[in-house]
Amino acid sequence: MIVGLTGGIGSGKSAAAAQFATLGIPVIDVDTISHALTAPGQPAVMAIASALGQNMLNTDGSLNRAAVRGKVFEDAAARRQLENILHPAIYEEAQRQLVQARHSAPYCVIVVPLLFESERYRQLIDRSLLIDCDEAIQLARTMQRSQMTETEVRNIMAAQLSRETRQQCADDIILNNGSLEELHKNVMAFHQKYINPCIVSN
Repeated sequence: MIVGLTGGIGSGKSAAAAQFATLGIPVIDVDTISHALTAPGQPAVMAIASALGQNMLNTDGSLNRAAVRGKVFEDAAARRQLENILHPAIYEEAQRQLVQARHSAPYCVIVVPLLFESERYRQLIDRSLLIDCDEAIQLARTMQRSQMTETEVRNIMAAQLSRETRQQCADDIILNNGSLEELHKNVMAFHQKYINPCIVSN
């Protein structure tokens, strides 16, 4: 079984994914794949600079992620260009990793921040798990973690599906308004369900 793990920015999906990994569950993270594909020297980096401008690169040739993020949130055409460069390569690598992982555990987890917006990833999964939290907590966590301004975080949140829509789309939901220990307990509860597929076969 393939579980698609998702959530809005600052929801705690990375912490949940890390807990699944400590339980011995293979975790494929499309953001991790994206970072690998945009490391210095990778073909995608030069393709992005060619499409969006050389100012998308740092002086050492690495991708200036802040510049790219600002560009694509202000310019829909630039966002489409970036997606056309990165999304097929990320999807291909995610599929490769899933094939490797599928028979090594009772289930595996693929972390896709925009899972419900992406038909191609929805087709890959058997069940979706949403890490959810109040929007005020989302905002505070992201500002603390990423040193972004409130406006920058709100712009990202506005570009994602609404919290209510994510809740409607999800098969399973973990409410992550509390401590890391509470999140770990909730992950463990779903782990027990997922290792017995008949429990979630509805």
